[in-house]
Amino acid sequence: MKKMINRRRIWSPLPILALVLFLNFSLGERIERLPFHVQTEVAHQALNPTFAWFHPRAAAIPGHGKNGKPAVIMTLQKHLKVSDFYSGLYYMRTDDLGKTWTDPIEVPELAWTYEPDGTTVSVADVTPGWHEKTGKLLGIGIKVRYDRKGKQLTEKPRARDANYTLFDPAKNTWTPWQAIAGIPEENGKFFSVNPGCTQWLVKPNGNILLPIYFQGPGGGDYSVTVLECSFDGVRLSYLKHGTEMTVEGGRGLVEPSLAFYKDTYYLTLRNDNAAYVSRSPDGLNWEEIRPWKFDDGTALGSYNTQAHWLVHSDGLFLSYTRKGANNDHIARNRAPLFLAQVHPEELYVIRETEQVLMPERGVMLGNFGAASITKDESWVTDAEFMIGNEPHPRGANGTLWNARVIWGKENKLVF
Repeated sequence: MKKMINRRRIWSPLPILALVLFLNFSLGERIERLPFHVQTEVAHQALNPTFAWFHPRAAAIPGHGKNGKPAVIMTLQKHLKVSDFYSGLYYMRTDDLGKTWTDPIEVPELAWTYEPDGTTVSVADVTPGWHEKTGKLLGIGIKVRYDRKGKQLTEKPRARDANYTLFDPAKNTWTPWQAIAGIPEENGKFFSVNPGCTQWLVKPNGNILLPIYFQGPGGGDYSVTVLECSFDGVRLSYLKHGTEMTVEGGRGLVEPSLAFYKDTYYLTLRNDNAAYVSRSPDGLNWEEIRPWKFDDGTALGSYNTQAHWLVHSDGLFLSYTRKGANNDHIARNRAPLFLAQVHPEELYVIRETEQVLMPERGVMLGNFGAASITKDESWVTDAEFMIGNEPHPRGANGTLWNARVIWGKENKLVF
């Protein structure tokens, strides 16, 4: 007689889990892909044996160009051979949306100053931006001190400090550098305050959200936070700051850049070994950071350099350099420069949307700016890092690039 077996079905959680993951991945993929194309142009070109143009970053000033279009100011500095040794501030201007540019113009009010012992004081890593409520353009960067050989001096409180200048487009004038008022604990955790190579934002009430990296008197790994500051058209003042974030090793976290997209804030962060990302509902309280990845789960491959955002009403985008682009001969793989769309919920880069913004021509890129300009265009600006009289065999010749990102849809965030 056959033995009767109770064949009660037992449900394994594994197929269900696989189905959930598949559905989540599929739903995550169902974001609108915003088409764009890139038109890369030469804004300026120069070869010089004593310096390279560095940190070119653009900001639009609504209504101050030709025919009611925006004027665009691009700030930049000379890199003076020694590592992180910079001149005073220069700027270029276009009133016809980049068809023509002025040559770099030195700003006397923003040139080097000197302490009594001969120490040179400059401001580096500047990012400009428009403050609509007051009709001023702010340039925000790091005050730095140099010895006679160009080495940075960091032994004093606030030897590296948050400084700003104002450009009045009606008067065509710049104000001298001044420190952001009221930042606390200059002998404590905010011994060194660095708003360098960041992207900052203006809130609807006119306050400014400014990402910084900071360090105490003992040195060690840097931490990142976001300052909220008031601005009345003259004075930029600290009000409060948000979550303090760091990682161990690789100098911690530096050069944070901030974006706002569909009621959420996003922060991208630099570390020597990887790039990181976080998200916040208010720009001050941040989720735990996570490494940047592609949508297939592999590491983005961006490390030891900055990344920046472009924000469109229909999409969030990241500009970056990375490994894996036949570019191991470039220091830190810092060319070519890419742009790709980001999934705002899953916080990954969608690989198939990636396009080259600027080519690899034998030298580094990577110290760059990214900004909205018109409803139809955003610009990413960078310069080939080379000092000398002769072009590189692979083609670099000291070009300052303007990569126009031309959107397939009008950007409703730009007025």
